[in-house]
Parts: sequence; C-alpha cells; structure tokens
Amino acid sequence: MAGCSENKQDHAVRLRRIEGQFRGLQRMVDEDKYCIDILTQVSAATSALKSFCLSLLEEHLAHCVAEAAQKGGPEAEAKVKEASDAIARLVRS
Repeated sequence: MAGCSENKQDHAVRLRRIEGQFRGLQRMVDEDKYCIDILTQVSAATSALKSFCLSLLEEHLAHCVAEAAQKGGPEAEAKVKEASDAIARLVRS
C-alpha cells in the first residue's frame, strides 16, 4: 500500500487545522497585529507542521519500511535510504 491510506482521514483533519493556523497568520498580518503575537502563532503553526511530519514518518517506518525490511533485498535498502533521506530533510528544516 502506497501512501498513508490507513490514517488518511486523521491526516486530512490535522492538515485542515494547520491550514487554518496559516490563514489566521495571514489575517493577523492583514489586521496589523502586534509582531510578537504573529511570531507566537508562527511558532505554533510550525510546531503543528513538524508534529504532522513526525507522525507521517513514524507511520512510514512502521509500515512501508518494516514491510520492505521483512522482504529484504534491494527494496529494503531503498526504503531505508528513502527514510534516512527524509529524516535528514526534517533535521535540516
């Protein structure tokens, strides 16, 4: 199974909530809210997005990588490399 089908609905709900946070940020800028208040909300939205990323990564490791590891061979190596690259991107961000 490709993607995150098992938790698709949960992921959609979380992403809509995050989207709302970013729309709120735009509204705050449009309304000339105090910069520190905007920065506080940026921090909250960033944390929510990072939490979502970690949840997806955990799901990927538990399902896609674990399944490939059981099969072994080049597919397992590719999935581990793919996960490692994703972790590196998250660490850099």
